[in-house]
Amino acid sequence: MPPPLSLYIHLPWCVAKCPYCDFNSHRAGDAPPRGRYVEALGRELSARAPAAAGRAIETVFIGGGTPSLFTGSEIRDILQAARSEFDLVPGAEITMEANPGTVERGQPAACREAGINRLSLGAQSFDPDALRRLGRIHGPAEIGSAFAEARAAGFTNINLDLMFALPGQTLAAARDDVERALALAPEHISYYQLTLEPNTVFHSRPPAELPDDELAWEIQEQGFQLLAKAGYERYEISAFARAGRACRHNLNYWTFGDYLAVGAGAHGKLTDTAGRVWRYQNPAHPVGYIESTATGTPASGAESAADERVFEFMLNALRLPGGFTEACFAERTGLGWGLVRDRADALRHKGLIEKVGLRWRPTELGLRFLNDLQAAFLPPA
Repeated sequence: MPPPLSLYIHLPWCVAKCPYCDFNSHRAGDAPPRGRYVEALGRELSARAPAAAGRAIETVFIGGGTPSLFTGSEIRDILQAARSEFDLVPGAEITMEANPGTVERGQPAACREAGINRLSLGAQSFDPDALRRLGRIHGPAEIGSAFAEARAAGFTNINLDLMFALPGQTLAAARDDVERALALAPEHISYYQLTLEPNTVFHSRPPAELPDDELAWEIQEQGFQLLAKAGYERYEISAFARAGRACRHNLNYWTFGDYLAVGAGAHGKLTDTAGRVWRYQNPAHPVGYIESTATGTPASGAESAADERVFEFMLNALRLPGGFTEACFAERTGLGWGLVRDRADALRHKGLIEKVGLRWRPTELGLRFLNDLQAAFLPPA
């Protein structure tokens, strides 16, 4: 039986490229070819549909870039194209990312009417100086107004993205950020540390006054305690949700489910009827992507080798405090647990992972040193 199937749709443009961002995003300029891009998505959705024959889509995620640069009618057209090619399960979770600085009046209602039922707002911080240093185009007031408009439009499932360990951030400032996020009472909060990713401005020119490791740890623990006290469960290393509000789309990623992906730079993962895992990636530049969709059926990609599947599974599943079962590992990778048993036992003896009942899960120490835990499953050099 194949794993659950999700659909990711990438909308690549932003008003400006944030200095910490390593996603495939491009400065929109005055007139990005949105209409041609929507048409290209329709062509790719049609071309990818045979690979999902007989399988229903359980979640949809529209990410970017800044999807809220697209109009409600364009979002409707994209979702209509998806529904015309795929079966969506009843009650499918359909998420769209939005940045507070690009949410126009009336847009949340139009997106809700189009079929979006979960909104993810990129707040990042409520401190105007922190937002400026992060290159964000919005201020604190716009976070509140975008959130209020989303509620008025009928959204009952909203995520707020919040970053910590920001340049110049103190323990008190970090606490204020979390408390202001909690005051809005979203169903979900993604609380993650600013990292200096390769191929970003911050990586080549690190910002001044970054908190040291000790302060960053204190900020993180303070935030985790505040979120737990407010009733949010930490179900992934940086994701917190009220009961029943975990992001189903991301959980599919983290449990090594399948996902079709369309759009510039999008990369997908599919398990075929023989149990082989295939990955593909689209051209990264929006114009190149648009042109590529006019040339016929997209390539099927490359098959993942066994050692790659082991690492990919562990890279994702070890992010979950609740862990995974050996049965899930075998089902999703097509491999026997014996392939990794010795490594898992060695990591258990080091205190990085534990087995509770039928589930393997990272310990608190393992979550703190997650990169080292995941690296233990890297393919041999």
